[in-house]
Amino acid sequence: MIINDAHCHFFSTPFFAALGRGLKDADERAPHEAALARLGWEAPGTAEALADRWIGELDEERVSRAAIIASVPGDARSVATAVARHPTRLVGFFMVDPTHPDAVAETTSALDCGLRALCLFPAMHRFGLHDDRVRRLFDVAAARPRTAVFVHCGVLTVGVRKKLGLPSAFDIRYGNPLDVHALALAYPTVPVIIPHFGAGLLREALMVADLCPNVVLDTSSSNGWIKYHHGLTLSAVFKQALSVVGPDRLLFGSDSSFFPRGWVREVFEQQSSALDEIGESDETREKMFGSNFDRVFS
Repeated sequence: MIINDAHCHFFSTPFFAALGRGLKDADERAPHEAALARLGWEAPGTAEALADRWIGELDEERVSRAAIIASVPGDARSVATAVARHPTRLVGFFMVDPTHPDAVAETTSALDCGLRALCLFPAMHRFGLHDDRVRRLFDVAAARPRTAVFVHCGVLTVGVRKKLGLPSAFDIRYGNPLDVHALALAYPTVPVIIPHFGAGLLREALMVADLCPNVVLDTSSSNGWIKYHHGLTLSAVFKQALSVVGPDRLLFGSDSSFFPRGWVREVFEQQSSALDEIGESDETREKMFGSNFDRVFS
């Protein structure tokens, strides 16, 4: 079975530098070193070196293709470099803050460099999805066939910030999947990806996906949000999602990010076991773990 991963973070040197600048003891000439020293993680090196490391990891784990996400605004270049180096294996996503005055220009530039999806984090950057600045970004995506928009909804925690003791002044009131509805209807040719099954707002994510055929759900991470739903299990999540959305609009994701941990096989195994528990077919597995990704990112 082909495995494609729709959700991996590309933790580049600029990413760690952005974190390091928030630490009091960081050397302003190399802020990434302070963040990495405190975390105890391996330094990523250049974007080329990190791209090669990811390909080696994917080869070892027999993963065919992966989406890699530039995980701070302004780091699209790192991912673009990685994708240019391994274009048949890596698909580039990038984070953009619509409230930034250069957001449209940054988005256009990233797409010009071959990236395929812009990522919105409303709770992180404190904006509503009904904001005209968001629609301007959807306009850019709609004008570029084969471009997707990733919208993080629900609970948002950034583990690396917690480890570093950095504040996360997020506002999850902006993370309701129902706010995706009007945008998805207005831009029917743009695939809209809601990760983590809505991260605690499963009901709302399923409602939007049921109403909008261009909405797809990614299954990434440990899905720890399940703890907010009494008695819910991962197998029940898959059963409900498949009954509403069907097998053609689920994208497997691991939420892998840093080294030396690398690709998180445990997430794949947990999701595969959940499908076993509900007796899903090989066809469903093939779509969720492989061909749906290839269709969206052909």
